[in-house]
Amino acid sequence: MDLDTVRAFVGRDSGLVVVCTTRADGSVQASVVNGGVIDHPVNGSPVVGLVAQGGSAKLRHLRQRPHATVVFRAGWEWAAVEGPTELAGPDDPLEGVDGERLRLLLREIFTAAGGTHDDFDEYDRVMAAERRTAVLIKPERVYGVAR
Repeated sequence: MDLDTVRAFVGRDSGLVVVCTTRADGSVQASVVNGGVIDHPVNGSPVVGLVAQGGSAKLRHLRQRPHATVVFRAGWEWAAVEGPTELAGPDDPLEGVDGERLRLLLREIFTAAGGTHDDFDEYDRVMAAERRTAVLIKPERVYGVAR
């Protein structure tokens, strides 16, 4: 399985993925978010991207332990992507991603996850107000069940 297979899952379940991060005590924290496959904003390699709200448990965990697993699913088919993470956001600067590039990156992730919006200026305002951060997962392991 590869990221092209993963990309095909996005439209099959509204881009919803389960993202798992690790708490300080080693237990797993899971939540459901929108995610999609994009090109890394600095080096162009394919990554899984998702957006996390500023102050979220996900961001706290990823700042301390930068590794995540995401699972895309559609019916009984699923695809998991595991790997190290990078953050790009107002509280998590990523070299090569300035404020304008971050604004566009958050849009790229949103649309890669199947999102559409009638007013991207409003979308940008909400993302900034909520201190949204891009989470980029480098695919070290990709596996699952797909027909």
